Amino acid sequence: MRCPISRPATVRLVFPQWQGGYDETAYPGQIYAFGSYLLNFLAPKTSDPVLEVPVPAWHEGMEAPKEGGVFYRSMILQQMEAATALLAAHKPDRVITLGGDCLVSQAPFAYLNERYEGDLGILWIDAHPDITTPKDFDHAHAMVLGNLLGDGEPAMAAMVQRHVLPSQVLYAGVDNVLAHERATMDRLGLKAVPSASLMQDSSAILDWIAASHVTRLAIHLDLDVLDPAFFTSLLFVNPDVPDPIEAEHGKLRLAHVARILQDVEAATQVVGLSIAEYMPWDALNLKKLFASLAIMH
Repeated sequence: MRCPISRPATVRLVFPQWQGGYDETAYPGQIYAFGSYLLNFLAPKTSDPVLEVPVPAWHEGMEAPKEGGVFYRSMILQQMEAATALLAAHKPDRVITLGGDCLVSQAPFAYLNERYEGDLGILWIDAHPDITTPKDFDHAHAMVLGNLLGDGEPAMAAMVQRHVLPSQVLYAGVDNVLAHERATMDRLGLKAVPSASLMQDSSAILDWIAASHVTRLAIHLDLDVLDPAFFTSLLFVNPDVPDPIEAEHGKLRLAHVARILQDVEAATQVVGLSIAEYMPWDALNLKKLFASLAIMH
């Protein structure tokens, strides 16, 4: 009698972190947490453990301390420690992380890189390289890959027990970058596949997987890699902000990303998937409308 193939131990990490993100509204923090919970609702239900990282909710009048040039650094470090402890306790083979700002990828990717002793490729699907330092920006979500590489924000980078090597990383969808980001990418030798190539097919990513002998892969998916003209749950499509932050916009469509992910799953073993920066403005505003109605209570 043939024994059934056991499924790798997987955990779903709900990580409603907002302290590292950027939100120009009068109620910063709400959209990131709401996006995390909504992603968990949208994801297929499985028997895998669902773990939630404790994250203090934003409330009106909350102070936004800046430490070492970074907003909410102490709170972020505590949340990273909590996420690391959850993963250490469960010891999963695979981690699905539903955020939250981009920093939610640090703890699970650091865990996976240590678990697999550096035998891990990282596909960073994003419109931005996330290798900024406090010298150039004060929101830590733009520093997460730098932290994993041993750069970024020093205290956060120090939490990574085994730093990722640049050769383990491939960007997908990173096109135009700032001068200081380009300098870091060049110094580290980080490779990027432009959006135009990914609109055609996934061959550049698949070639990298084959050439680099990637047998295990962690994928960071920042939804701002998507074109805001076609996917509106993004920072750049906030209906309450007429002049949003000047930053590079994504150029891919959801169908492009779906094809990339499916092609990659067929080519190697995906052990990590983080989805970040989901900002469902319409759903949040509808939730607030419902909350304001007496009949709903």
